[in-house]
Amino acid sequence: MTLAKKKKTMDSPSPALVLDGVLLPYQKKWVGDNADVAVWEKSRRIGASWADAADAVLTVSPAEGGMDALYIGYSEDMTREYIADCAMWAKAFNQASSAMNEFLYEDEGQAIKAFRIDFASGHKILALSSRPRSIRGKQGKVTIDEAAFHDDLAGLMKAALAMLIWGGKVRLLSSHNGDANPFNELVKDIRAGKLPYSLHRTTFEEALNDGLYERVKLIRGKRMQEKSREEWAAKIYKQYGESATEELDVVPSEGSGRYFTRMMIEACMQPNIPVIRLVHHNEFTMLPEHIRFAETTDWCEAHLLPLLKVLPPNQDHFFGEDFARSGDLTAIWVLSQEQNLTLFTPLVVELRNVPFEQQRQILFYIIDRLPRFKAGAMDARGNGQYLAEVAMQKYGAARIAQVMLTQEWYREHMPPFKASIEDKKIILPADADVLSDLRMVAMDKGVAKVPDTAKTKGSDGRDRHGDTAVAVSLAFFACRTMEGVVIEFTSIGGRRASTNMSDYLG
Repeated sequence: MTLAKKKKTMDSPSPALVLDGVLLPYQKKWVGDNADVAVWEKSRRIGASWADAADAVLTVSPAEGGMDALYIGYSEDMTREYIADCAMWAKAFNQASSAMNEFLYEDEGQAIKAFRIDFASGHKILALSSRPRSIRGKQGKVTIDEAAFHDDLAGLMKAALAMLIWGGKVRLLSSHNGDANPFNELVKDIRAGKLPYSLHRTTFEEALNDGLYERVKLIRGKRMQEKSREEWAAKIYKQYGESATEELDVVPSEGSGRYFTRMMIEACMQPNIPVIRLVHHNEFTMLPEHIRFAETTDWCEAHLLPLLKVLPPNQDHFFGEDFARSGDLTAIWVLSQEQNLTLFTPLVVELRNVPFEQQRQILFYIIDRLPRFKAGAMDARGNGQYLAEVAMQKYGAARIAQVMLTQEWYREHMPPFKASIEDKKIILPADADVLSDLRMVAMDKGVAKVPDTAKTKGSDGRDRHGDTAVAVSLAFFACRTMEGVVIEFTSIGGRRASTNMSDYLG
């Protein structure tokens, strides 16, 4: 009896119902992704390939609208396992299919083993070798498994992307294999916005939070000796040892170099962009409020107003602020978006040992005079949370982002910022301290940031902690993510500063 004539003994269960009851949330997210190209950086042994096998069966099952599914692993064992998973899913979905067939094909004089399952729909699942030519001339959805471990990922991608022309799809999933690996370079390009691909990321901890431990316990039953999730997770991490950071936490190894080269930064620098610096002695904090306010007003009018008055009135303006009260600097970085979308820095302000109220006064003075002010992003950690909150209350939550600078924030937003520097889409002041701050950004546990313990001496002989680097990355973030904000008011331009403290403190 031919495959097409096989009779189903019962109605096929709904694939959605099967998936909903079996797949964990991160697996369902992968199967439900309809992007042309999707990439998944993942922990080891969280069932990623198993979930993709379900998607392969769903891809080949429809007679109309379906397509072939092609799989490329880097070893015969993982290929066999994937095909076995496909056969299991076909049975679960009650899809008529043939048994797995092994066959040989010639590739540069070598006999290469491959695997195949045919479906009643007329489509098939093919598991092929990792040579790029093995998928040339074929059409469908192609999965490149453990992409970081293939010898010629670039060649495989070149061959696979051709399938998009006729409606195919490309899927890459892998754990990491070093920071300089082509797979990690691909991931960084996606995060930088250079490639329009869908990106998934699942650490071992995230998989645990989605129910991985409970699923393993259900399958292993009495063989499961660990009595709690924490005990089991600790055992897994201990087994991986020093490799756990890369294999389980999805942090590429060997990533400890500086994020920006000196040449890259200097290519974006222009002279005559002012960096305005204000330093107060401890005695200033003890002065009466009205004197502190009056002296700060005089300073703003002398040093900031001439620069703010000449800002282009027809360009959108943004700012970023990295907060510090003592020790480090508060840095306020202003960006002006030009007609060609280049981001120009008209001024940077650095405040050292400036009281909280005067920091608020200076910040509001600047914002009130930014033409077409659209958005700002502010460091909301620690004491910075106060200034970020009052700015949000004054200018609105739609225009002030209160940012917690977490590992995840840096992971998502530093690659696009780096891309803007690489493409010379942002103009920076030619300033030795700004250069030093940007050079402090380094890969820390797979994420580009200013390391917590990093310090350097500025031109004034005092400590710096990459403060302007954080401020400009926040300003870029505000421009990139908050550009759709409606402008509710414009600059007050050359108007004399108010002598009413309530305008700044309320």
